[in-house]
Amino acid sequence: MPKVRTIYRGGSRFYIHPENREIVHPGVTSVIGMLPKQNFLGPWNAKMAATLAVDSIDFVADMAARDREGAIQYLSGAARRYTKVRADVGSEAHDLFERLIRGEYVGRVRSDLQPYVDHFREFLKAVNPEFVRAEDVAWSDTYGYAGSFDVWLRVWLDDAGNITPDRSGKPHLIMADWKTSKATYPDVALQLAAYQRADFVIDGETGETEPMPVFDGAAVLHITDETWAFKPVDTGDDVFAEFLRLRGTFEWDRDLSRKVIGKPLAKKAGRLVTGTQRRAR
Repeated sequence: MPKVRTIYRGGSRFYIHPENREIVHPGVTSVIGMLPKQNFLGPWNAKMAATLAVDSIDFVADMAARDREGAIQYLSGAARRYTKVRADVGSEAHDLFERLIRGEYVGRVRSDLQPYVDHFREFLKAVNPEFVRAEDVAWSDTYGYAGSFDVWLRVWLDDAGNITPDRSGKPHLIMADWKTSKATYPDVALQLAAYQRADFVIDGETGETEPMPVFDGAAVLHITDETWAFKPVDTGDDVFAEFLRLRGTFEWDRDLSRKVIGKPLAKKAGRLVTGTQRRAR
């Protein structure tokens, strides 16, 4: 069977069904992108540009003397460049996490990635999870969405809900996500709730499908270059209901909103052209 393909339309990611290319669903993260943007982003973008200007004032002044527009673009792109660098580090760290959780040997890595590897190894020792599967696609025809999840883990908990790394507790199947951002944000609950309630899982490489299992919980592993924490995530029905509201907003934004305004029934007339003017042409 063919593997799952994705495409981008209007800045959003869509998943194409491996057996029927007519079935296309938006990605979970694109649906969650319908959330209002955080109000700190504007001031943060401005601060990044201002910081760059102050820290490299002589360089910027020289650039502006030669290419004013280029200097403006350089400063205005400060936040975008920083975000890309952080995203690249996150992607590389995710790749290393998957290799480590699968039991692969990971040798020397770049100095900026080494803390992430060290912390992930600490997590493996402290939790001793069992790897189940990773980086496959959760697919929902019932609600019309799809998305690539990070990992399924089996962890062992005692009656009080504490991790038992010796696996003496009760096994729990967990839908989990790796995060390397500055903090963990509430929208991870929407993401994991959607993955858990998909109709089935598709192998990202082979396209083979199987029903989505019932999960005992969800969690996020937050890793930075300074620390790590494994946190439970509430993915209850109220959380999933919020995701479905966003799914409706996505449909409104991408489709229905473009159809609700009709052609004018009446409008301002164009400039009058007299018969004399027409004959003079």
